[in-house]
Amino acid sequence: MSQVVDNPERSRFELEEQGLIAFADYRLRGDRLVIPHVEAPPALRGTGAAGRLMTGVLGIVRDRGLKVVPTCPYAAAFIRRHPEYQDLVA
Repeated sequence: MSQVVDNPERSRFELEEQGLIAFADYRLRGDRLVIPHVEAPPALRGTGAAGRLMTGVLGIVRDRGLKVVPTCPYAAAFIRRHPEYQDLVA
């Protein structure tokens, strides 16, 4: 199974599947991780890749003791649909 990795040089989390990269851009502001954009390549859309990406990102946020500010509509909707992540929202 693919794993979400932090690419700090590009300020984004990445998930590689089928040789393609789904990613979530971020900005770290103190203990808050702002997520302004989440994107999956067209070939990965509808496969659940963006959801797996968000699950990985939010796991990293929890592990690092951060809070998340989901300004991206997809990221915000994902968190609304998954109450187990509500405690991470700043």
